[in-house]
Amino acid sequence: MESKQVEQLVEEAKEGDHRAFESLVRQTYADTYTLAYRLVGNEEDARDVVQETYLRAHKGIKKFRGDAQITTWLHRITANCASTYLGRKVRHRHEPLPDETDIADEHPQRDPVFRADLNVLRSQLTEALMQLPPKLRAVVVLRDIYDLPHELIAEQLDISESAAKVRLHRARKRLRERLYPLGEEEAHAV
Repeated sequence: MESKQVEQLVEEAKEGDHRAFESLVRQTYADTYTLAYRLVGNEEDARDVVQETYLRAHKGIKKFRGDAQITTWLHRITANCASTYLGRKVRHRHEPLPDETDIADEHPQRDPVFRADLNVLRSQLTEALMQLPPKLRAVVVLRDIYDLPHELIAEQLDISESAAKVRLHRARKRLRERLYPLGEEEAHAV
């Protein structure tokens, strides 16, 4: 639930108060940037997406009805901007996910082989994720990284809940196929 202060800032921004909008940007920037980064895969592109997100939000704030929280509205704009940005981009750069938390440190065995395997897996997963079409990638990020329910994913991407479930299923299937390709003989055996 958003604080009364955020609600007040939204109302003031809707009335044309630029300082209120700047305060909203400061309060929501970290989440917006994190989502953009996870959707586009690198810092430079994420900054471009965030800039476009806030430009669109600034232009559309007066039309914000308040049916959803401002953060939900910003997530939707961010996902749309990321999709548009990636659609225009000629080539994709693949960078590994940041080591925000080192899972190997939480593992009881601080085995170098385990750490190396984990890094290889992280790299393969990042590459497979970046090869997904933006619409599929957005659903995977929102569900598997942000742990949002299908209903909120649908709301943020402005699609039906069943479409969100179908996209998630297709995205996971493609990821599985990229990460664990079956040989011709194995595929027929299954």
